[in-house]
Amino acid sequence: MPGMKMLAELMRELEHQLGGCMRCGMCQAVCPLFSETGLEGDVARGKLALLDGLLEEMFNDPKGVVERLSRCLLCGSCAANCPSGVSVLEIFIKARAILTGFMGLSPAKKLILRGMLSHPEIFDRMAAWGSKFQKIFTRPANELIGTSCARFVSPLIGNRHFTPLAKIPFHRRIPSLNTNKGRSGIKVAFYVGCLLDKSFPHIAQDVVDVLQHHGVGIFMPKGQGCCGIPAISSGDTVTFNRLVRHNLEIFDAEEFDCLVTACATCTSTIKEIWPMMADKNSGYVKTRVAAIAQKTLDIQQFLVSRVGLEKLEAADGSEPVDVTYHDPCHLKKSLGVSAEPRSLINANPAYRLIEMSESDRCCGLGGSFNLAYYDLSANIGNVKMDHIRASGCSMVATGCPACMLQISDMLSRSGGKIRIKHPIEIYAELLKNLD
Repeated sequence: MPGMKMLAELMRELEHQLGGCMRCGMCQAVCPLFSETGLEGDVARGKLALLDGLLEEMFNDPKGVVERLSRCLLCGSCAANCPSGVSVLEIFIKARAILTGFMGLSPAKKLILRGMLSHPEIFDRMAAWGSKFQKIFTRPANELIGTSCARFVSPLIGNRHFTPLAKIPFHRRIPSLNTNKGRSGIKVAFYVGCLLDKSFPHIAQDVVDVLQHHGVGIFMPKGQGCCGIPAISSGDTVTFNRLVRHNLEIFDAEEFDCLVTACATCTSTIKEIWPMMADKNSGYVKTRVAAIAQKTLDIQQFLVSRVGLEKLEAADGSEPVDVTYHDPCHLKKSLGVSAEPRSLINANPAYRLIEMSESDRCCGLGGSFNLAYYDLSANIGNVKMDHIRASGCSMVATGCPACMLQISDMLSRSGGKIRIKHPIEIYAELLKNLD
């Protein structure tokens, strides 16, 4: 459990930040959850009003406060559109940490977060077992999209259609890499992330192939852990700090110019949440987090701004595949990365980009929000699905593997025949044609 000194510091920071909210209600217009429920308690303004009396409410109704704060996608729509510049995500994350420090974790969360996620080797082993035995409990749902569903009635899976675990995770295909700078004169650290490693290893392979094509040196250390977002979203600072320190130590083994990821959530976590929430009592952690956060870039942003894209002229008579693009919240709203993924798609003449309506509207996943409030998550996701279908495209691309999971679920359950790709896959296809 975090120390009282840390909790008191978080409380002071929280009280200071809450003063910026003018209760104007602008967050209502952009909150995907509020648009679904119409409840004031589900919008940022309502939650911030609740947090004004957090210290008293923690003792009077701690479970009620936790419930209100948990009903949030952490998508950042409110913060991105706040005229007062209130750091809403930071406030909510700190509030969750305070409440978890006061109440403790539930036995289930303690088992998952501290017993498994905080130990990368155990997490890898559990995922390997899951991959091996998943066919016993699941069956294919949509072959085009690549989803599965429960073979039997399951309280955990419900009626979800999900992307199954890969037979061979990326860390077993390529345990580590350490190559010299090529013609680019740049060396990057590649942070793979849990979803790319365990569910989308082909995307991680495309990242490696693209970097090597451009003559970029790659440092990919063995034994990478989770970025910590599931832990800190649950207020578990113990697991979060353990994972931050673990990743810092393994990436400290080599010098590099940038750290790149192909996961919007991992990028924003390392770049924004690590400096915000990492252990401030450790000089080493504070210094190293600041340094690595400054060097962290989304892979698409890195390719466009640091390397430059290659392009190929369209072949005469070839009909391109129509593809639309979904802006992940953590990529556009948190990091301002929006044009770069589109540049990767446009570089490949085999694809034609067609914009959907409200491309930056949240898909509704929200990490653990999807597990706790699946019906709400699915309703929000169905709006995104309708926008994708209305574009008339046979493919949707997005730069976040978590968004890929949600969109796959929505499209698959509706019987959709729309494929889903990461823009790096589309760009990698182009480079394979050039080689």
